[in-house]
Amino acid sequence: MLEIEGLGKRYPSGTEALRDVSLAMGEGVLGLLGPNGAGKTTLLSILATVTRPTAGTFRFDGEDALRRPLAVRRALGYLPQDFGIYERLTAREFLSYLGRLKGLAGSDLRRRVGELLELVNLHQAADRRLGGFSGGMRQRVGIAQALLGDPRLLIVDEPTVGLDPEERVRFRNLLAEAAHGRLVILSTHIVSDVEAVAARIAVLRHGRLVALRTPEEMLRDAQGRVFEAVVAPEALADAQRRVAVSSLLRRADGVHLRFVGDGGALAGARAVEPSLEDAYLAVNQQAA
Repeated sequence: MLEIEGLGKRYPSGTEALRDVSLAMGEGVLGLLGPNGAGKTTLLSILATVTRPTAGTFRFDGEDALRRPLAVRRALGYLPQDFGIYERLTAREFLSYLGRLKGLAGSDLRRRVGELLELVNLHQAADRRLGGFSGGMRQRVGIAQALLGDPRLLIVDEPTVGLDPEERVRFRNLLAEAAHGRLVILSTHIVSDVEAVAARIAVLRHGRLVALRTPEEMLRDAQGRVFEAVVAPEALADAQRRVAVSSLLRRADGVHLRFVGDGGALAGARAVEPSLEDAYLAVNQQAA
């Protein structure tokens, strides 16, 4: 169980990255959504005990993380947004090194490293130096190192950046499996990644928690607020100024707009079933 109470973070420059964030979450995947600058990375770095908050506290399994950060770190697997590697090491050497730091050794370490290399589809590149890896391959190494030590709290910040569509699906399946018996916090700007695996979704905006709901609750709340309309190409710019567009498609009969808000804003608009991306846009629109 993770319990967050009134977390805030103000930097010496005066920037307030987080303000009075409170939530509780047990086993499963918590999806963390928000635009750039919303405070997602700041929140995750606090939960990973890398950054100290300027207000509030949090507990994991009843332990006060600010007073006893080592208790949280022993249970933690963490993939930060900017993940560093040792380019001269191979993937196997790198994971073995980090595994030793987490207390693994001998046959247990070799077995676990082999399992993770297979899991992230790097078994054939296991003995290549990391300096020659692509961005997506490095990201998969980062995912593997976060799972070392069988963590009970797994925090991943923008984990699918650099992954191709097939790898993203593979990773989402991996997260869904990893959520059994542990808490996974997934921060991303890709709504479909959250939709596939999250039991609950937290939305941050300007450092504040503006929603904490299940995907089903978000979709229900967006009912009657999502519309489609067809506009002429020359009228597109004006339409985009008037409504919050979630997607558009250019077709022979004009530009098909999908938008959130008042259906009367565009002529001929008709109500449609919301997607989770529409629902996320509706939450941000309400919080603006």
